[in-house]
Amino acid sequence: MTILWLVYVFPLAGVFAGLLSFVSGRKHLLNTLLSLEFIMVNLFWFMSVLLGSVGGDLYFSLFFLTMAACEGALGLALLVSIVRTHGNDNFSSFSVLKC
Repeated sequence: MTILWLVYVFPLAGVFAGLLSFVSGRKHLLNTLLSLEFIMVNLFWFMSVLLGSVGGDLYFSLFFLTMAACEGALGLALLVSIVRTHGNDNFSSFSVLKC
């Protein structure tokens, strides 16, 4: 019984750890994108475990994984664009008035 309980707790603990790192470390854009990807991977893990235990189809979790990959590619494109225009990804060097 305790092993089945741990299967549900580990992904949720990972989501909360990713949310904590997303909220606390807002210095660089790359760290923020990495914490978002960590949250998405843990949500995918939790959805796969939950849908597998209920006996549902895993097509929705694959669709979720596809959307997470698209979000990651969009974030990396934004990171490259910001580094090319501003020179770095440090949030303290950005000015709202210059953009």
